[in-house]
Amino acid sequence: MIASVHIADVGARSALGILRRAPRPDSISGLRHANVAVAAPLSQSGRPPPDLGRIALIAFWDDDDVLDRFLATHRLAARLGAGWHVRLEPIRRWGTWPGLPDAVTTTRTVEHDGPLAVLTLGRLRLTQTVRFLRTSAKAEASAVASPGLIWATALARPPFVATCSLWEATRALSTYAYGQRDPGHPDAIAAHAQRPFHHESAFIRFRPYRSQGALEGKNPLAANWMDVSRTPSG
Repeated sequence: MIASVHIADVGARSALGILRRAPRPDSISGLRHANVAVAAPLSQSGRPPPDLGRIALIAFWDDDDVLDRFLATHRLAARLGAGWHVRLEPIRRWGTWPGLPDAVTTTRTVEHDGPLAVLTLGRLRLTQTVRFLRTSAKAEASAVASPGLIWATALARPPFVATCSLWEATRALSTYAYGQRDPGHPDAIAAHAQRPFHHESAFIRFRPYRSQGALEGKNPLAANWMDVSRTPSG
């Protein structure tokens, strides 16, 4: 099983059509689950408005062959084709999400060399919206200030909410996620444990193994890339 994140600037008019409905697993052979969302930048202060023309697809697939077929033949892939996408192998999870196998380890420490991608995914309890926004804003500010963060964005199509971030190495990510120097993220974990923000949620760590395309003329991962030719293990 693999995942992919696709982000493209399509314009507000095209974005509305894409956001109406995510692809369904029964409509694409080998697709396990998918969400579509609007992107919004992360900030150290305040909450920037969403970029209504920047759209993301987060998808879970059986394998690369299925994803290749989607990219070559599907209308949605063509509409997102001028942007950037990254292929991801899951290496650690906390929580559950449709399409993500239970076999992915929940062990806190996972051996890995090189860049990492992280998805935080949630199906928000609408009664917790204000509390969630206040808490997540502090975690996002902490992420933006963290050494080792390569690139990140928030994503939303309520009740679906998410973040996608790229990190230089495991140590940088772990310091952000669990360190106490800036407790924005640890505090968010504790707040969710005390009273969950979401009906369903997951924090998933991935090994990125192929990064293609660009956003605003730049591949977010290319400057820190190690070996784009590697394929998923197993």
